[in-house]
Amino acid sequence: MHILPVVLASVAPGLSLLAYFYLKDRYETEPIHLVIRMFVFGFLLVYPTMVLQRSFIEEIGDGNFTTAFFLSGGIEEFLKWIVLYHLIYRHASFDEPYDGIVYAVAVSLGYATLENIIYAFLNASSFSALLIRALLPVSGHALFGVMMGYYMGKAKFTPEKSQRYLWYSLLLPILWHGLFDYILLVAKSYWVWIMIPVMTYLWIRTLWRVDRANARSPLRIAPSDEKIKMS
Repeated sequence: MHILPVVLASVAPGLSLLAYFYLKDRYETEPIHLVIRMFVFGFLLVYPTMVLQRSFIEEIGDGNFTTAFFLSGGIEEFLKWIVLYHLIYRHASFDEPYDGIVYAVAVSLGYATLENIIYAFLNASSFSALLIRALLPVSGHALFGVMMGYYMGKAKFTPEKSQRYLWYSLLLPILWHGLFDYILLVAKSYWVWIMIPVMTYLWIRTLWRVDRANARSPLRIAPSDEKIKMS
């Protein structure tokens, strides 16, 4: 196995998706050093996640439902949420709703990138296998990150409903991550026919959330026709 091509093929999807969502910020891009820091934190989350998963497997087992919604979706999304809430939620750079998406995607893709590297080396993956992972698990992590960051942004900038939106930012990614993994675990021979409409729906909702978060930016300059209506 040639190490460098495998590493590059494993890292490229996560960095590409991170660049895509980073550049979607219409009004004020985030400090790149902070985005990279959150990516690294996501990268570092993989080891404690694996330790927790192994510990819980020994205690409660690893049935399909438990694996999908608790061991994978539950633990992974909870740890990402903890990092975001404690390091970013009250940070001065989090000054518009879309910022939540940028930082959540950075954490999620940091996690997905190291997970992808580990998978490639443990399974001696071919290019086609890495391509499938880029289209499914890696992009899945990005979409769950958008979901988490979108509602964390709503929580920060809608104070009267902050508790509700913080719960949404945690529970919805867990639910969708769990469903994603459950489909792959249960529908082993026909998963592609279920996953295509699921991923299509998630991408449509993701792009809608991106537009909505940008539209709510306090840095947004209202078009002239909106200014006339407001005056």
